[in-house]
Amino acid sequence: MGSLTSPHFVIFPFMSQGHTIPVLYLSRLLHSRSAAVTIFTTPGNSPPIRAFLQDTDVSVIELPFPQNVEGVPPGVENTHKLPSMASFPPFVESTKLMQKSFEQVLESLSPPVSCVISDGFLGWTLNTAKKFGVPRFAFYGMGNFSFTMHSILSRERPHASTKSLDEPFSMSDFPELKFTRNDFESPYNDIEPSGPLVEFMVEQLAATAISDGIIVNSFYELEQRYADYWNNKFGPKALCVGPLCMAAPPSQALDNPIYTEFLDRKLAEGEPVLYVAFGSQAEVSAEQLQEIAEGLEQSQVSFLWTLKPNGSEFLQKFEERVKSRGIVVKGWVDQQQILRHDGVKGFLSHCGWNSVMESISAGVPILAMPFIAEQHINARFLAEVAGLGLRIMPRSGSVRGFVAAEEVERKVRELMGGEKGAEVRKKAAEYRDAASNALKEGGSSIRTLDMLIEDVARKGQTFSGGGSAGCCLDGQDFDSDHKNQRPQF
Repeated sequence: MGSLTSPHFVIFPFMSQGHTIPVLYLSRLLHSRSAAVTIFTTPGNSPPIRAFLQDTDVSVIELPFPQNVEGVPPGVENTHKLPSMASFPPFVESTKLMQKSFEQVLESLSPPVSCVISDGFLGWTLNTAKKFGVPRFAFYGMGNFSFTMHSILSRERPHASTKSLDEPFSMSDFPELKFTRNDFESPYNDIEPSGPLVEFMVEQLAATAISDGIIVNSFYELEQRYADYWNNKFGPKALCVGPLCMAAPPSQALDNPIYTEFLDRKLAEGEPVLYVAFGSQAEVSAEQLQEIAEGLEQSQVSFLWTLKPNGSEFLQKFEERVKSRGIVVKGWVDQQQILRHDGVKGFLSHCGWNSVMESISAGVPILAMPFIAEQHINARFLAEVAGLGLRIMPRSGSVRGFVAAEEVERKVRELMGGEKGAEVRKKAAEYRDAASNALKEGGSSIRTLDMLIEDVARKGQTFSGGGSAGCCLDGQDFDSDHKNQRPQF
């Protein structure tokens, strides 16, 4: 960076585990490139963040979470503790009440703030960034493919003539890809979407449209076509700086005897293991869990299945029957370490983007079984575009619905021992190497990150006027002509 002063990045994650974890990795990356970093959060979310960053000098500042908000239970500071999605709109709206205290702290920061990177759900931070004369970048935790397809859906409305949720349609510039409205989450897949969730997203995307860029947890080599398309057609420019999970702190060997011994034993026996996990957000019915269990049992494949601590007691007899080749772990596990174990050769996953990045980074192919959010779009990308996985399909013929045990059994067998499984395993190994190279010195993600840091350090020159930067995305000019575009639904 020559004589430029190291910039000070302020990072404000949304209060949800899946949104927070990747930006904590980002903070470590920025810190490793000699940038100053301060994380803003709330008292209830602070302990795990501090623990994660304890080996760094990244600052963590707590702001009080708004109290007495109608629709939000007292003491709840994270979406994982909300009683239902009905509480989400008032919860996320309440974060706007934090703006005053956020700005008061920014005024006293030393060195002064150079850039704000905030979750896309915290669009109000754009106004704060403008007040302080610094750039603001948004982070949504989605890949380029998913973000692009959602944007095409909302702006071009290719689904407008469909008669049902399962009628296929294609995007004008991607005619080879077929989608259905069921690939997208309600209410955004409605012909004329409306309601508080739609109003909320319109507001956040409008703020993103006039921000200085989008930080993307992906690497250019994985989604090159869609990153280029977004940067040429939409904007603001997307900066691929991932996979962010590869910036995780060095960890010790697996020390949980419940699954360490199992994985090591299966590796010694030459038995490949399927890792099964569906994230912390999706609610999977007891009936569906039972079908998954039956399919795993019938597949005769060795597996490690991690489940939420409560609600799976009915699987006790199943656990007893499969104990020689399968294990069920209730509660938290170190997913990255499991995926990187030499014995794990497949991942039955909900396709949350963080899990996708962790699986790709470990070179493990995915058996896609999506539930919520953009997971169905991620599943299409993995199975139909990147060739990194196979897809489990509901028996209804729709992309949504009840999955039968027979389908689980068939696709598990195919992934772990079939011809298609061998093909996606080879592809996964190739992308694992590409992901690793992206975050090495001279790699695409590191070059993009370094250019971002350098341009932020030149804040007086580079960001004059807002929304214009000199960063590059793998050789492309970062200057955007799309600042005034507004999202439409």
